[in-house]
Amino acid sequence: MDDEPLAELVERLQATCLARGISVATAESCTGGLIAQLLTDVGGSSGYFKGGVVSYADDVKTSMLGVPAEHIAAHGAVSAQVARGMAEGARSRLRVDVAVAVTGVAGPGGGSAAKPVGLTYVAVADGLGVELRRFVWTGDRSANRLATARAAIVMTLERISGGPRAADEP
Repeated sequence: MDDEPLAELVERLQATCLARGISVATAESCTGGLIAQLLTDVGGSSGYFKGGVVSYADDVKTSMLGVPAEHIAAHGAVSAQVARGMAEGARSRLRVDVAVAVTGVAGPGGGSAAKPVGLTYVAVADGLGVELRRFVWTGDRSANRLATARAAIVMTLERISGGPRAADEP
C-alpha cells in the first residue's frame, strides 16, 4: 500500500467500509482535520464516515474524547497512551465501529530530544481492541502531516480488512 496513490487508498477504504457496513470516525491532533478532509473528498463518504474531533488542545482531548488528564500529565500529549485514549474516546463518543486517532509533533518547532519533530502515534480502535504504531517522519510540517494521514488511512484499511496488526502498546 506504500506505493498506492492516497486517493485510491481512500476509495478502497470507503468501498470496504460500505460493503461491510462499517462506520468510521477520526480523532486528530497534529493533522488538524486532514484525515477527515481526505475521507470526505470522496463522494459517498457519508455512508460510512460519521465525523471527527480535531483535538489540538489538551483540554479538548480530555473533554471531548475522554482522554484521562493523568495520561497527558504523565506521558505528554504526544504519546502512545494519549493516542490510544483518543481512538477509544472517538469510537465510544461518536458511536462508530472503528476510530482512528493521531497525535504528534508536525514541526517545524515543538520538538525535543525525547520527542523530536516528526514523532507521531497512530491508533485504530475497534471492537477487538486498539492497534498502535509509532512513526518518526523526517519531512517538513506539510510532509509530516500528509505521511501521518496516509499511515492512519492504511492502518484503518488494514484493520478492517484483517491485515497486518502491530502488537498493542501501553
